[in-house]
This record gives sequence, structure tokens and C-alpha cells, in this order.
Amino acid sequence: MPTAESKRARGPAFHALFSDEARFLKAWVGNPGTTGAVSPSGKYLARMMARYVDPALPGPVIELGPGTGPVTQALIERGVAPERLILVEYDPAFCTLLQERFPGATVIQGDAYDLPATLAGLVEEPAAAVVSSLPLLNKKEADRIGMLKDAFALLGPGGNVIQFTYGMVSPVPRRPRNADPFVFLAEASPPVWLNIPPARVWVYKPAGEVVSLEDARRSFSISAEGERLLDKLKEHTFRVRDGFLEQRDRIERDLRLARESVRIDVELRAAHIRESNRLDARFDRHLRSAISLIRRLGENRRDKR
Repeated sequence: MPTAESKRARGPAFHALFSDEARFLKAWVGNPGTTGAVSPSGKYLARMMARYVDPALPGPVIELGPGTGPVTQALIERGVAPERLILVEYDPAFCTLLQERFPGATVIQGDAYDLPATLAGLVEEPAAAVVSSLPLLNKKEADRIGMLKDAFALLGPGGNVIQFTYGMVSPVPRRPRNADPFVFLAEASPPVWLNIPPARVWVYKPAGEVVSLEDARRSFSISAEGERLLDKLKEHTFRVRDGFLEQRDRIERDLRLARESVRIDVELRAAHIRESNRLDARFDRHLRSAISLIRRLGENRRDKR
């Protein structure tokens, strides 16, 4: 049974949890477009996001939309020193809270969808990672792609962009409806079922240098017909490549879901077996008690005779 002392020790943690929930709800009611959620990320989702950050890589770790700081705390527990953290938060109240909770980190109040202006003169070396809790699905495709391109421009060798989403597909499309195809590498985490609501993490990496059509035209003297053929070849190449990458993402997602389903099924079966064994043991105890009672009754009758 919990003692009075343990209850007092847990009191501040519970108070902080409910205070953060209230802060998020208030921010969401005031501006749902920038907050995007009614509660902060859970600890399991925060740990999943931090798992994809390599603390050994040099450079700062830039967090976009940290809110009340659950992912920030997970990054510190992962081994990222607070002094390496650059926290970009739009809400002034959250900025004040982050400065109190993480005094070693750099907190910047600004727009994460305009990183060149927000971080101008503040990032002195390439970043090890950009970790985003931004509500991307609330934004247009062009804004999502622009944010990812700006984040890629901040990365050093081996760096990546980490983004969580409540959807099952990448929040940044490879073939947007109203923009040019965007080349990048993507990896999806297993679903984080214990988060409320369940979520998953997407990890994006630049796909490397791609020769542009203009570079090809400068390198070779081609006719107008050749340019049209080159345009068609470029479009076909993008279509084939994106189709392959999307198919690969679907296969990886299905495999992860299948593995997760098998794991849950095995755990449920194991729990069922444990419960059955427990019930069998209880039945055996009751049966032995009943047999012992019957024997005692029989002995009492013989004694009375």
C-alpha cells in the first residue's frame, strides 16, 4: 500500500502532468492550427522519437514545436546534452515554460515553417538532427515540403529529420498534387499503440545530389525535340522511382503491422495460458479441500457409530 510519504513524492509529478494537459488544451482551443493536439506527446512516443537521434553525431539537435517538453526530456535521457538543444516554439507561454524546465537549452520563439528567418544567425554548425512535433497534417502540402527542405538544409552528414504523425502514411508526400516531386528517403517506426491516440514516427533523410535538367542542358547541346524527350524521361523516372519507394514503404509498414499483430497475439495467448493455469491451480486447491472435507465427514460418521 502506498505510504503518505510516497503519495507526497508523487504529488508534484501528477500535478505537472495535469498542468501540461491543461496547458495544451488551452493552447489548442486558442489556436488549433499551430498546436494541433489537445495533449502533449506521451512518454512512449517521445522515447520512440528520441531513439532515432544519434547523440554521438556532432552539432546541435533542433526541436520544432516542443510544447511542454516531453520529447525534449526524452532527448536528454537519450544522452543529448541540454546545451546542444535548440527549441523552436511558436507559443510564448510554452517558451517561458521550456526556459524554466530546460535552462541549459536555447529556446527560440518563432515560426518553425520559416526556419531560415527564425534561425538566422543562431545555428553556427550543421545539426545532428531535426526533431519535429509540428502538426503537419494541418498544413498544405507545399508548407510541409518547404519545412522538410528547410530542415534538410540544416543537417550535417548522417543527420535526419524525425516527425511523428497520427496517420498511417507519411505526412510529407513524395508526389504532391500541386508541387514538383520531392526526392527523399523515408523510414517508418512501428506504431506506438500506448500513445493516446496511437501514433508513429517517420524518419526522413536527404536522397543525395540529383542532376537537374538545367545542368544536363548546360552540359549537352540538344535540340528542342531532345529537351521534350528529356522532360518526358525525367517525369517517367520520377514516377517509377516514387512508385517503387511508396510500394517499399507500404511493404515495410505491412510487415511491421504483421509483426506487431503476431507479438500481441502471442502475448494474449501467453496471458490466456497463465490465466488457465491459475484457474486450474485454484480448482485443484478447491478440489483437494472438498475431498479432505468429505473424508473428515466420513471419519466423523464412523466415530459416531
